[in-house]
Amino acid sequence: MKILMVLTSHDALGNTGKKTGFWLEELAAPYYVFKDAGAEITLASPKGGQPPLDPKSDEPANQTDMTHRFNADADAKAQLANTVRLDSVDQKDFDTVFYPGGHGPLWDLAEDRNSIGLIEAFIAAGKSVALVCHAPGVLRHVKNADGTPLVARRKVTGFTNSEEEAVGLTQVVPFLVEDELIGLGGVFSKVQDWGVHTVIDGQLITGQNPGSSTEAAKALIAAVKA
Repeated sequence: MKILMVLTSHDALGNTGKKTGFWLEELAAPYYVFKDAGAEITLASPKGGQPPLDPKSDEPANQTDMTHRFNADADAKAQLANTVRLDSVDQKDFDTVFYPGGHGPLWDLAEDRNSIGLIEAFIAAGKSVALVCHAPGVLRHVKNADGTPLVARRKVTGFTNSEEEAVGLTQVVPFLVEDELIGLGGVFSKVQDWGVHTVIDGQLITGQNPGSSTEAAKALIAAVKA
């Protein structure tokens, strides 16, 4: 099983002067779900090389068993430091793709033509796609073959308006994931803030927040094996 994981290359949190990037748990937890299932993992990002880590995700309060495992894994850290450029990957080489979140993807991957085309290619090939937390926002410009939004009439979830408000970034992000998916015609569902919630609609798997990463990754493995 060959799995592509796509990470952000964007590190600026709007005009706040603070840093952002990918959220560590959303990489680490799925990474080990896939690795422990025997998958071959490729990490990619728009710029290649070391993607930026959201520093808040590496704070003690946000650590998990999987983030500790990742931080102690020299091979994983080396792989992360050498992500391949997104424009060099082809869906034909992979069974599926997983997008970790963090705020970074809202700025770069959401507007990245290579990312948009890649997701469209996976869907057209009948392969499953999974995205968690802010990453479902990268679907904003992704279309079906008939030109309609991919998420239209599909059941989806993602980082909620209330979760964004709780972290104080409602006025900083370029768009709110929940509002965007609903505006595109998605059938958005959610549970309480920070609760585990994963939605499966055909080839599309979405998770609400960092804590949903493991469940979403397991759902993706099941979809590939089905």
